[in-house]
Amino acid sequence: MINVIRFIDRLTGWFGRAFAWLILLMAFGMGYEVVSRYVFNAPTAWAFDMSYILYGTLFMVGGAYTLARNAHVRGDFLYRLWQPRTQAKVELVLYFIFFYPGITALVVAGWKYAERSWRYMEVSTFSPAGVPVFHFKTMLMVAGILLFIQGIAQVCRCILCIRTNEWPPSVEDVEELEDKLIKQAAAGEIDKAEKFAHGRDDT
Repeated sequence: MINVIRFIDRLTGWFGRAFAWLILLMAFGMGYEVVSRYVFNAPTAWAFDMSYILYGTLFMVGGAYTLARNAHVRGDFLYRLWQPRTQAKVELVLYFIFFYPGITALVVAGWKYAERSWRYMEVSTFSPAGVPVFHFKTMLMVAGILLFIQGIAQVCRCILCIRTNEWPPSVEDVEELEDKLIKQAAAGEIDKAEKFAHGRDDT
């Protein structure tokens, strides 16, 4: 089961990191639009479409990556007080009651939405550039599939936690700034305490 979790985490991690580069494309594209519009008075016809396509794709594909890193927003005012085994039992039930039905609906609806868009090679109606959007709508289904697969890993985590009363570790390739500052502050306090203790020993 651990191997399944690691494989799925690596898979969604690869997609998350690969699609993260879209943020650079979006930044360069919007930078070009700003210079073109305000310096040369020649606005582009594709910048708006590019911005929501790239950002929307990044947002959707990043969902499974974020789930793997346990980084989604959680209303945990009660959850954090429970034993890990209780947390896992509640999560396991909620995955089957809410997560999987919702994600399955997303995949099915995304498939229908994308299939219809591909059938007539849909283009954007928001600008005269005629930017294709059928590939963008396909990302609804792709994001749903990735979330469904990552959900399998999360269910496996719940089962392991129920058995051991300890959550299997999540991949930590990123860290919130707030958490990093807390750790640095804690390390600083430990250093101060050690220096104080050594100082007392010396006297």
